Amino acid sequence: MNQIVEAKKGNITDEMFAVSKYEKVNAEYIRQNVAKGRIVILKNNTRANCTPVAVGEGLKVKINANIGTSNEKSSIEEELEKVKVIEKYGADVLMDLSTGKYVDETRTTIIKATNLPIGTVPMYQAGKEALDEHKNISMLSKDKLFSDIEKQCKDGVDFITVHCGVTKFVIEQLEKQKRLTGIVSRGGSMLACWVKMTGRENPLYEYYDELLDLVKKYDVTLSLGDGLRPGCTNDANDRAQVAETIVLGELVKRARDFGVQAMVEGPGHVPLNQVSYAIKTIKQLTDYAPLYVLGPLVCDCAPGYDHITSAIGGAVAAMNGADFLCYVTPAEHISLPNAQQVKEGIISAKIAAHAADLARGNQEAVDKNFEISKARVELDWAGQIDNSIDRTVFDEFQIAKEGKPCTMCGSYCSMKLFRQHFDEK
Repeated sequence: MNQIVEAKKGNITDEMFAVSKYEKVNAEYIRQNVAKGRIVILKNNTRANCTPVAVGEGLKVKINANIGTSNEKSSIEEELEKVKVIEKYGADVLMDLSTGKYVDETRTTIIKATNLPIGTVPMYQAGKEALDEHKNISMLSKDKLFSDIEKQCKDGVDFITVHCGVTKFVIEQLEKQKRLTGIVSRGGSMLACWVKMTGRENPLYEYYDELLDLVKKYDVTLSLGDGLRPGCTNDANDRAQVAETIVLGELVKRARDFGVQAMVEGPGHVPLNQVSYAIKTIKQLTDYAPLYVLGPLVCDCAPGYDHITSAIGGAVAAMNGADFLCYVTPAEHISLPNAQQVKEGIISAKIAAHAADLARGNQEAVDKNFEISKARVELDWAGQIDNSIDRTVFDEFQIAKEGKPCTMCGSYCSMKLFRQHFDEK
């Protein structure tokens, strides 16, 4: 079964009904916007152990957590530990970006270990294996790339990032303007180098209809990657990025017409004063397809704290229309994250998402804020814990007994004093 095809027929699927209950919206609203391509439902139609997640217009902002091995550090056991952290702290989906040993085994093990929707970047595996075998990315064949895509779809992957917009024309724009950080997308860089070395068109663009036909069988959502996203604030919103976004807008329409769900990936490093413009421009150029943002990181000089720079940008991005935040961990730009850093990335992104949901008037976010404020006034510690984004954080502090002020103010607690003398009798 295929969600966008069924939606266009007027049918509400089980997945549409399930996400409507979670989102607390009418199932017909979900159907209409899936049909338009403004909402995507992440779930491979062959995967039984998956709780569908909807991303898009009028819904809660979602969080993705990246994990995966590298050629420097490769342990399936460590990645499974991260999966448990992701589930515990409430990311909505995860991506396996493995490029270490046993890529296939890592992916299939992760898929079996969780009910969360899972994304991948097939170019990582195809490019890694071409470089490992031939030491030359130009030796990667179109057939090898598409074979890896189909293999991952068959394994049960629910969405894939594909850098279809890194075309010959877009690369020409990049070369003309001389960026400071060039291409920081791993998949985008691999494909751009392939195009440069072979002189041929990006196969993901040239054979896009074949790609659509392949993923349609599995109802795998295309996440149209921003291969030319800015890698520093200096490069934000430049000609190459906008040129790629225009191509992605064309590809969104083609996917919708073909009966394939598609979302678009957005900018990486963007100064705070340009985030609103960047998000609104991408949304308009891609006909308001669900927007998955990587960051945006609002400054470049906070290594070790990029979960914070990302949360600042993510909150502003989501307030202005972004639908899906890719978390950033404190290890960004430094190393492969460990389980603790995965937790910190998730919590930071969830704070950003909640702040945006609150600004957008999401009733669940409004209610959550109201309940924790009410609990604070009443010195109700159980209520504060229940309504916190990270309930476990209270374990790190000396918590007062129910009805007692915290140790910061003690008997001089402002709210306790106010209630004693101003509350209505």
